[in-house]
Amino acid sequence: MSSMSSVAGLSKYITTLPKTKFSIIGMLIISFLMGSTYYLIDLIPNHGIIEDFIMGGLFGLFVIGISSIMSGALNQQVISALHGINLKIKHSMFLSALSMVFLGVISLLGCVISRAINVDVFVNFAIFGCVLIYGFNTLVFWATSKVRFSVAAITGLIQPVLILSMYILITFLFIDTSFMGSVLIQIIFKALVAAIIFVMAIYAFIKIIASPFKKNLGIGVLDLLSLFIKHMNEGSNSLETIFENMSEAIDTIVTFVSFKSENGIKALFISPSVHPGPLGDIGGSNMPTILANKFNHFTMVAHGPSTHDFNPIAVSEIDKIEESVKRGLEKIEYDSQGSKFIRYSCEKANIGVQFFNEGMVILSTFAPEAVDDIEFGVGLTMMAQSRNHCNVNTSVIVDCHNSFTPESGEVLPGNAEVFQLIDVIDSIDPKQETYDIKVGCYEDNMNTLDKQEGIGESGIKTMIIDVGGQKTAYILFDANNMEIGFRQEIIDAVDDLGIDEIEVMTTDTHTVNTLSRGYNPIGIAKRPEIIEYVRLSIKEALNDLEKVEVGTGTEKIRNLNTFGPKNSTELISTISSVVAVSKIIAPVLLITALLIAFIWIFFGGF
Repeated sequence: MSSMSSVAGLSKYITTLPKTKFSIIGMLIISFLMGSTYYLIDLIPNHGIIEDFIMGGLFGLFVIGISSIMSGALNQQVISALHGINLKIKHSMFLSALSMVFLGVISLLGCVISRAINVDVFVNFAIFGCVLIYGFNTLVFWATSKVRFSVAAITGLIQPVLILSMYILITFLFIDTSFMGSVLIQIIFKALVAAIIFVMAIYAFIKIIASPFKKNLGIGVLDLLSLFIKHMNEGSNSLETIFENMSEAIDTIVTFVSFKSENGIKALFISPSVHPGPLGDIGGSNMPTILANKFNHFTMVAHGPSTHDFNPIAVSEIDKIEESVKRGLEKIEYDSQGSKFIRYSCEKANIGVQFFNEGMVILSTFAPEAVDDIEFGVGLTMMAQSRNHCNVNTSVIVDCHNSFTPESGEVLPGNAEVFQLIDVIDSIDPKQETYDIKVGCYEDNMNTLDKQEGIGESGIKTMIIDVGGQKTAYILFDANNMEIGFRQEIIDAVDDLGIDEIEVMTTDTHTVNTLSRGYNPIGIAKRPEIIEYVRLSIKEALNDLEKVEVGTGTEKIRNLNTFGPKNSTELISTISSVVAVSKIIAPVLLITALLIAFIWIFFGGF
């Protein structure tokens, strides 16, 4: 698995939260039950089980339930008024509900311990719980809402202050009228000092992990996290502004094959050496669909040799690829001749080769072995080797990207796979008979499937190329790789449809990577339904066959703003190192702070 996609896997922690009404109903029910439980096990005997249940329930409802609902509304209003992001009312209510449950559990624990040791420590446990939820709320607001620490720290006070105030008020009015004076001052003083201790530990922790991002990349880690969450929640592309500050302009290439009928271009097959990432709709993640939609004819955008280093930092960068392709189409020369599709193998490397006019297409796969992206430099080597060996002007290299496991690694310079690719290219017979060409096309958005099944916006695109009576199916899924073994299952399932050769490819779109998995390859679910789409597309493409002329081309893409080799590696290594260090620092720092706060609350103060 590539490092960038490992980081993309963090998206699995972004989940759909319950609606506001469910959080409110949950708080009302849970707070009532917690209050009832507290009264039933309280040290002081009351009037009876039923009355204790009701009175305790009302106590819990008002002290932690109503207070938490109020804080949920106030938190959202305060953060929004101070230009924070991400905290919608459902998020705020869920956060208050979660904090309320934390506090309730800790308070009940104090009640049980009080009962066991016959000493009332309930208030101290309640204070400790309020300190915990204060730190938790402050951390969430600061890390996700793009507000200053001072704003987060003040907003984080709302829920614990409301709960403590309601507890003091209810206790004074209905339970113990002497509950004032030194006891009140002691509660406030204990809570204030403990809160300062804990929140300062959180501040120190965030500053420690933020330092490498600012030093190495010049970006704020909390800005990165906040805008990432905003993208996951709202589809916002604001994260691109951060990538622009760390982008690197590169020159790369795009290769293509154009098939023209009497009515103009019938089909366009494009292989850009640009990576469709990093995830969601950020940068070039939806490049295969966006680029294809810029042309008025059937267009397949395959996965060219490139890694996450070549992720465009903004959707607008895709325009540069379009301009290069259109510039190349103006120069293209057409001819009616092409060769049959032939497969070659060397150890794990497998390629399918077809010559068109003065160019060739090489469909590269390591199936049934699992391999991830082919690096751009390796792709350039393959192009140069194949052009020289086969005496062609254009070599369209396609990374079929059709055999995945979580351990899949990239094909990088120095890997054994590189030499296997070179050797298999050297085995190509450059002298092939040529014939007239017919092409048939079909596309289907696969509307009954979606990102959950790994299907991107463009669904499936199929092109049948008939050369000398041999019919070859080029099947392209808008997906991010394919479960290992599914390619062969598809091939076996269509052998009765009158085609002679078939290759199954994916675009490597990263729009499908916003779900529970960092990777979301096609073939995890609903394989029979996907195969039916393949069969239908082949049948329809066969019915669309017509005679065409063909031309190939290669164009440079200049000044494409991407992550770049340096910054992409720096970002991944920084995130990886911060995660590794955090596993050590966070427990030590936060547990130490909590221990000090605990000792202060229970053994310090007055």
